[in-house]
Amino acid sequence: MGVISYYKITGFIPLVGYKVLMFDKIPSTQTYAHGLIERGDAVNRMVICAAAQSAGRGRYNRPWVSHHGNLYVSIIYNAPVCRPQIAYSVAVAVAETIKSFGVDTQIKWPNDILIDGKKVCGVLIEFIGDYAVIGIGINIRSNPTVVGYETTKLENYADVLQSELLSRLLKNMDVWLKADFDKVRDRWIKMAIGLNGNVEYRGQMYKFTGINDDGAVILERDDNMYFVYGDEIHFPYLSKD
Repeated sequence: MGVISYYKITGFIPLVGYKVLMFDKIPSTQTYAHGLIERGDAVNRMVICAAAQSAGRGRYNRPWVSHHGNLYVSIIYNAPVCRPQIAYSVAVAVAETIKSFGVDTQIKWPNDILIDGKKVCGVLIEFIGDYAVIGIGINIRSNPTVVGYETTKLENYADVLQSELLSRLLKNMDVWLKADFDKVRDRWIKMAIGLNGNVEYRGQMYKFTGINDDGAVILERDDNMYFVYGDEIHFPYLSKD
């Protein structure tokens, strides 16, 4: 494999069966992963990790503030089939990783990780060709100010080293990506915030009752049941006044 890079690679190391590319700063780990795939340089279980990003992005291309001191990583996996269930597996893996440091976590659909109701981690999953690229950003030393919701950082709750966080994260990814979805769903539901509460979907209020075998969100309204894939669900009580 010939990795072509216009940015300085600060390390290339094996970690629990992964190949990890370490950078001090690049525009986006997710964009770099896309380039590897497009050039044919990507391999299964390849990790792009940056100490900072100048153009980090989240879902719907929303900017993700990416200062030094946090964990910014994109992981490439073989994925010939696009499976909605993977979002729940990743959410549980990240939540369990943070919990391993003694910090209680919650999951906001589909895979935002919260501490005390404040966002500490965001996840972006994209399918490209025969690969899934899983982007994960975890606030360790700093947290951005965001309009619409509150954020937090791990430093407020535990002493966490970036290297140890990454190692535990990859181990948990292996566990939960391989787990049966029934087990994943049960664990996700136990940590889900807002379950059986009211949420807003496409301008109307529904009751959020769970997820089905295919990974669809189950919403109820006026004795009718709706199955939702890939759309924004708004949790009004988590927003700032």
